Amino acid sequence: MQSLLVGDFKCRVSSVLNKQSKEYGKENLFDKSEETCWNSHQGTPQFIVIQFPQENGVTLSSVNIMFQGGFVGKDCEILTMSTNNSDSKEFIHSCYFYPKDINTTQQFPIDSIKNTNIKQIKILFPQSTDFFGRITIYQLDILGEPTL
Repeated sequence: MQSLLVGDFKCRVSSVLNKQSKEYGKENLFDKSEETCWNSHQGTPQFIVIQFPQENGVTLSSVNIMFQGGFVGKDCEILTMSTNNSDSKEFIHSCYFYPKDINTTQQFPIDSIKNTNIKQIKILFPQSTDFFGRITIYQLDILGEPTL
């Protein structure tokens, strides 16, 4: 198992707090610093989409997230897009996960048997522990293997 967030992967997020990308932008998800974060604007749902550069996609095994307590996603969902169905541009349900409202890194396993040849992953936060629906994440990592 290795980090799949290397090389030329692409990331999109639903929003950034007050459009302050320098302070709260998506780049902060991957800088391995506990001093910087992605902070969404208020409202639901919020999401993160990662597009993997590997031609044959990847096999997913887990998602690791460090939230800010009080700004944690509730009843979250992982959706994927496969290289097997190149005609479809729609994400399909992979699994649900249920983060704790804490500040430490949490690992959420993904069934690797049904998650092979993945070209994109969407992490959906339909609700938040924050009254205004904001999500704050200090670190994000997706583990797995390149599909051969």
